Amino acid sequence: ADRGGQIAPPLERGCTPSAGGNGQSSQNRTESIVHRQRSFKGVPYAAIINEWWRQQGGVPQEGERNTGLHRLAVHLRSICDNNQQLLLEILPNLGLEETEMRSIVASATKDQPKGKTKELRAVLDALGIGDNGQQLNNGQSSIVTFRSSESRAMLASAMPSRDEIVAKQNRQLEDDEIGRMLWYWGDRIEELSEHFPALNDVCKGLKKNQFTAALFVAGAFMMTLMTRCTYRFYHRPEELRRLNSSAIIIGDPASGKSFATRLYKLLMAPVFAADKIGKDAINAYRELMKTKGANKEKPKKPKVVVRIHPARTSNAQFIQDMVNAVEEVDGHPMQLHMLTFDTELDNTLSIQKGGSWIDKLSMELKAFHNEEDGQAYSNVDSIMQDFVVTWNFVYTGTPIALKKKVNESNFGSGLATRLTCIPLPSTNFEMMTRERLIDYDSDNRLKEWAFKLDKTKGELSVQNLVDELYEWTARRMEDAAFNESKADEMLLKRCAYHGLNYATPFIVMRHWSVLHQDGEFWCGEFETDDIDWQLVELIANIQYACQKHYFGAMAEMYFDNKLKEASVNRQRRLKTVEGFNRLPDEFTADDVMRCFILQSESTARSIIHRLQKDNLIEKLSNQEKGQAKATFKKLSVMF
Repeated sequence: ADRGGQIAPPLERGCTPSAGGNGQSSQNRTESIVHRQRSFKGVPYAAIINEWWRQQGGVPQEGERNTGLHRLAVHLRSICDNNQQLLLEILPNLGLEETEMRSIVASATKDQPKGKTKELRAVLDALGIGDNGQQLNNGQSSIVTFRSSESRAMLASAMPSRDEIVAKQNRQLEDDEIGRMLWYWGDRIEELSEHFPALNDVCKGLKKNQFTAALFVAGAFMMTLMTRCTYRFYHRPEELRRLNSSAIIIGDPASGKSFATRLYKLLMAPVFAADKIGKDAINAYRELMKTKGANKEKPKKPKVVVRIHPARTSNAQFIQDMVNAVEEVDGHPMQLHMLTFDTELDNTLSIQKGGSWIDKLSMELKAFHNEEDGQAYSNVDSIMQDFVVTWNFVYTGTPIALKKKVNESNFGSGLATRLTCIPLPSTNFEMMTRERLIDYDSDNRLKEWAFKLDKTKGELSVQNLVDELYEWTARRMEDAAFNESKADEMLLKRCAYHGLNYATPFIVMRHWSVLHQDGEFWCGEFETDDIDWQLVELIANIQYACQKHYFGAMAEMYFDNKLKEASVNRQRRLKTVEGFNRLPDEFTADDVMRCFILQSESTARSIIHRLQKDNLIEKLSNQEKGQAKATFKKLSVMF
């Protein structure tokens, strides 16, 4: 391009513009323009643009793309020699037409730049190539001359395509969006903590954008404590529902997932104490079995209750303990919830892929609605009976581990909509808070609540919240219908369960004063209000947003592939069916000849005869219609 901003013809090979702007041949600088057109001081322009978007708050959206791209071009022109062709090559089009891009670039380069702008210098400094940035170790410029075709090929393969750049920018935008939502949700949780004080203890020591993960982890553990409680949902209200949780907290390594271990140790203290009795009895029995000789009378295996199981637990042992964990509540036997907590989802997946004796995918699917399962093995250690799956689990893991857990190949199983996947934000080079004081009071309050919730029972009076959730779901369903999104419809359907389940423990704690004791347990009715609904609605909205964040693309792909497979398997429509469908509701033999494309009237009469025998048509009287030829009427549809 010339200095006036007009687009010049492409440069010939071996020719580069001189300092004055006129092209001249130079063997010493052969092909160096290849590198300069795509990088600045050795850093790809794509990386500079990505850093620009990050510092400016994200990629422009529809309605602000022209302005955003024009502003970017104005700032970049000082490191592009005000070259329109180079700007057109490196700028992402964000969906704009080429004519619009040319107009934007022409407008941005009509004046000569007066040096680097303050905003651009901040971007270059962040990438280490600012005016005070480091150069190569030998003190030479980082602009490299590529002379051979091999070097050019290496450069081309290393540089991302424009589509790759746009895709990466879109992913960064999604991450930025969920990051902003985590801060917003943290603000809402902080506001609600005035009415639900336990949230302060749950979120102790965490940044505000980590509050969401803490809320869901604590809710999952508290639900397990409230295993003797039930409620009725708007779908099949005759069934008593249980408080079920299948939670996975997703974050990069060393992103602060250890808070879940703190909550686990504090909130599950009552179950630890109860399980210790059962574990001691089983271990004593196994030691006794070791000392008994072959001909000695064997002791009877004790029937104990152990509810917390590590990921490395065989299905036979797990099912045995689940069947044993039964109590009589209000005159009816109730199977108590099992719990599994693991800080490494990748480890859990590796352990449980050892075969049917340990793989728990089928039980993970059935646990969310407490569906029935069973086993019938021939070995003496496996019980033969049907059972209801009552199992809550909480895992923490990385995005890569989640991809192994739920991916395109198994998305149709329904596991995705049963899972509660909550993101943990990246640390962004920020140090955690330096803690000097130990807050024993906060830990003791959580442990005190844990022992209280472990002694709750009965049907929960949450019908007002269920009604609100029905209306909330209906509104979201109307949105999905308006957007014609089958994916949104699928991801929405179970969100109401999540919203009510995770909020219920905090709601019960808020209304604890109206409960009464029935023996060793607490129960009673309470009236929910708008404050309770705010928490339920917040959790339902979080679940829906996170479902779309993690599984939205897979859901769209699932339905796209479903349509493709349906089109492949669709049978060719037969001429008989097509001809019948073309017939009017009342017709004559002439209509049959026309619609079935027949040459002979006798063939038409034969078809009419078959249709009458199959009760697809009936004959109307000639007198009724006053016609010479017989008239017939359709009675049914041909498939």
